[in-house]
Amino acid sequence: MAENEQGQEKTEDATAKKLTDARKKGQVPRSREFNTFFMMTASGAGLLFMGGDIVRGLMSVIFSGFSLQRKEIFDTNYMLSSFWASVLESLQMLIPFFLLLIFVAIASSLTIGGWNFAMGAITPKPSKMNPLAGLKRIFGSKGLVELFKALGKFFVVAGVAVLLMRMNAEWLISVGTMPLEPALSETGTELVWYFIYLSLSLLVIAAIDAPFQLWDNANQLKMSKDEVKQEHKGQEGNPETKARVRQAQREMSMKRMMAAVPEADVVITNPTHYAVALKYDQTAGGAPVVVAKGSDLVAFKIRSIAVDNRIPLLSSPALARAIFYSTEVEDEIPAALYVAVAKVLAFVFQLVTKPGTDFSSPIPFEDVDIPDELRRDD
Repeated sequence: MAENEQGQEKTEDATAKKLTDARKKGQVPRSREFNTFFMMTASGAGLLFMGGDIVRGLMSVIFSGFSLQRKEIFDTNYMLSSFWASVLESLQMLIPFFLLLIFVAIASSLTIGGWNFAMGAITPKPSKMNPLAGLKRIFGSKGLVELFKALGKFFVVAGVAVLLMRMNAEWLISVGTMPLEPALSETGTELVWYFIYLSLSLLVIAAIDAPFQLWDNANQLKMSKDEVKQEHKGQEGNPETKARVRQAQREMSMKRMMAAVPEADVVITNPTHYAVALKYDQTAGGAPVVVAKGSDLVAFKIRSIAVDNRIPLLSSPALARAIFYSTEVEDEIPAALYVAVAKVLAFVFQLVTKPGTDFSSPIPFEDVDIPDELRRDD
């Protein structure tokens, strides 16, 4: 079982982040044997279908090169132009075959690991130049795997080659008795087929190597339980840090809310368990807004600030609970409470105009009707 630097066993599959980071570094599963199988098989198939045309075209170029007249041979300009024309004509015939190989090379690499371009994989690293690290790679487990793959390819290809020669021994002997041109033509076709058979034999190695590379890459990226835990902490944030942030946010929100209490027009209380501060801007229109609310200690703080700033305190338990449970800070009151709050504000505005009114304690005010859907008895 693989272990990390702290000696912990890596038993957990790689997370999505670990896989993404590995791809950025160029660490993706690749099977050279799989790519080699496809390249060689595609080469054989390309030669089988395009080889005849390519050979005939190249023979035509060669024959035209050997059929020059004497004066043309001694004409430097003509020879250069003839040479480049022959090169371009040859390339033109070979381009379809080369395009096929390029396409197969790209497609086969996408089959396992997918498309991935990572600068980190091609950036020179001093560690890669360390001869000791190189010897470790050669004589390590990966080096042994590569050795077994090489031996496997040799024995598989050699075995198929021997089998083909034994099966076609009579044909090989008969070729010597054939005229030159048909012998070359038939031999070329047979060699292409032999090449295809030998390429197909590599499927055995590729079928073993491809799953092994997928398993090996996944095994290298395995993580210990502690690494998974640390990664989750890094992504989601340390719970302790998040708790401190939430606490700081609550404190800031509380400070802003308490700073808005002196601007309220009235504070409606339970009278001790709940407190709701309302502000009504007659010039802006709209409904009264809840600028602060709280229960127990927070309610006590709101009442204290209200007393210090001579904000009227009204004791209306049913209305205080209804507003407390149906709104949030900076929300307008529900439409169902418009009439009840309007009565409260009208009463408060009358109190404010009376000199000598005592605002140090809640003033009872029970003349309000609360809709059943907003009534809370707790």
